[in-house]
Amino acid sequence: MSEPSTTAAGQPNALVRGIAGIGEAIIDSGRFIGKWLFLMVLGAAEFSRFVGSVLSGLPHVRTWARHDRIFPQLYFVGTTSIPVLAITGAFIGMTLAFEGYPQFRAIGQEGRLGGVINISVVKQLGPVLAGVMLAGRVGCSLAAELGSMRVTEQLDAMRAMASDPIRVLVVPRVVACVVMIPILTVVSNLCGVLGGLLITIYFYGADKEQYFYYSQLLVNWFEIAQGLVKSVFFGGAMGLIACYKGFNCQPGAQGVGRATTEAFVASFLAIILLGLVMAKVGVDIGQIIYGGNTSVFR
Repeated sequence: MSEPSTTAAGQPNALVRGIAGIGEAIIDSGRFIGKWLFLMVLGAAEFSRFVGSVLSGLPHVRTWARHDRIFPQLYFVGTTSIPVLAITGAFIGMTLAFEGYPQFRAIGQEGRLGGVINISVVKQLGPVLAGVMLAGRVGCSLAAELGSMRVTEQLDAMRAMASDPIRVLVVPRVVACVVMIPILTVVSNLCGVLGGLLITIYFYGADKEQYFYYSQLLVNWFEIAQGLVKSVFFGGAMGLIACYKGFNCQPGAQGVGRATTEAFVASFLAIILLGLVMAKVGVDIGQIIYGGNTSVFR
């Protein structure tokens, strides 16, 4: 007769323990979320202060525009990145032609494929690919370089000698990214357009006159300028994020590696987000200018 009473007495205790465990899990989750939000807000504040320091250093042209500071960065960001951007742009244009031609041929409109390929490359794919490729190639390098200087206390040594590392190190790199990425975007766009043209006209044998006619009909100055403006924002975001991650990396080789990874991931997300926002803004402005009549099938 004693066993049922023990079981009955144990059931409420198990229920209470289960409820207490759920309560503790909810409290722990709330603490984790609160800590994460606090760190996010703190990181945003620190990044905003860093961006303000960079912007305040721009007027000091004599400091960051010295030929031994700005020209090596222009060469590294721009000249050495041309082969990668050219190959990437050409392959993207070819891929679009391979994928799109059978679809347009099925409806007898293969001549209009030129407008679709070129507007896709010039308006969105060219700037985004240039930004992403440079985020992986240039952004990681900037973060690793500045992170190594922080770990080896070179930044502290510059401050001890009354030299501002942001004006000397960060501003030239950010300016190089902003200046060179539009040029690299033009290279990527040209190679993408040529890649699509080679496949569509010389591989599939589409009508050349229709290809060029619909290309010039759809791709105008506004679309080209829209892509170049996007690339400027992509370059600025990538340069600022990479330098910020390098300046604030944790000590040791592991900290430098983590800062490099975080720089690429954050730059990639920033480029995608900026591309989405600016695409919507560009569509709205285009509807105001052209009255919503821009279409490859008009």
